[in-house]
Amino acid sequence: MSNILHFECSRCKQHVSSEVARNVCPQCAGSLYVRYNLAPLRGKAHREEIVRAAAAEPWAGMWRYKAVLPDAPPVSLGEGWTPVLRSRRHPNAFLKEEGANPTGSFKARGMAMAVTMARHYGLKKLAAPSAGNAAGALAAYAAAAGIEAHIFMPKDVPFANYVEAVLYGANVTLVDGLISDCGRMVAERKEKEGWFDISTLKEPFRVEGKKTMGYELVEQLGWEYPDAVFYPTGGGVGLIGMWKAFEEMEELGWVKPGKRPRMIAVQSSGCAPVVRAFEQHEKVSQAWANAATFAAGLRVPKPYGDYIMLDILRESGGLAVALPDEQILASLKDWAQHEGIFLSPEGATATAAYDHLLSTGFLKPEDRVLLFNTGSGLKYTDITAEAAGIHRPVPAA
Repeated sequence: MSNILHFECSRCKQHVSSEVARNVCPQCAGSLYVRYNLAPLRGKAHREEIVRAAAAEPWAGMWRYKAVLPDAPPVSLGEGWTPVLRSRRHPNAFLKEEGANPTGSFKARGMAMAVTMARHYGLKKLAAPSAGNAAGALAAYAAAAGIEAHIFMPKDVPFANYVEAVLYGANVTLVDGLISDCGRMVAERKEKEGWFDISTLKEPFRVEGKKTMGYELVEQLGWEYPDAVFYPTGGGVGLIGMWKAFEEMEELGWVKPGKRPRMIAVQSSGCAPVVRAFEQHEKVSQAWANAATFAAGLRVPKPYGDYIMLDILRESGGLAVALPDEQILASLKDWAQHEGIFLSPEGATATAAYDHLLSTGFLKPEDRVLLFNTGSGLKYTDITAEAAGIHRPVPAA
């Protein structure tokens, strides 16, 4: 880990040693960032060297950016370097297809990095709450690393999320409640059980895995920023990670100078704590009561890193948008039938929000935008079928 200088608190800016595994800042419980010595990597020559080295590998995935990631042997299942697809109807809209990752979602990136570092630190038992896809990703990477995984999920998560976590050998507990209830159970039991809490933004390395989305999208768009990035926002690790990537790329001189993208956080109107806080000019969100949406990954009543996300949205000149499930489902159907892409419900919030912001004039058709489909729609067939009223036909007698 010679390339890591220290951890830095996102809230109080205190520097914390990276020599041992950490959860949050010991001073104020803020989320920790990993800070590196980037000076030796400055300049486009180093950027091009990374591109050449990746091209020489059978598959480099997100590890093509290993120079700006912790120096530890990766636990990899082939995550990262997902396609960027141009919309057939909107020439300046590009879809980042994160469903192409192992376990079918963007959660593979964060868990690959977090489990890599858990193995590096010698941790034996990991625990996390999950609204769905993080469970499958943690279970898969823990299995690959030979580490125990203890997962708590709401009982009504998409069935695929439960099945994969069980088949990977994780210890799975279904909870009659929301992810916040699952998180409370992890917190209450972790010391007694000897678990390391790998919850969203309660350890520093899931952000490092997710930041590779920022490096990738800029490289895939010719080392230029798009005008806007649409991100379905539950816990918000990806949004935070991408902003960190943009900061690092600018320090490195790897990205063409210019204004950073406007970051668009998208939620369902059935659970929109970040949107409400943004609209009310609050610094943090308040817990959302009676959270309900078929976009299971967005059913996060109170994100731990809300204060970071709200700062990013305002600094970028971005926006937080909430749309009803009916509008999200309509966009999911629209992209399936006219683009040939089966979005996850969360991904469909991004496409629905893009249409909405075009209609309001916040964006123009000539603005180049990047939309995130955070997972494969095939993982949600039970949830989506129920929302769309699709039932298996009964064979004729």
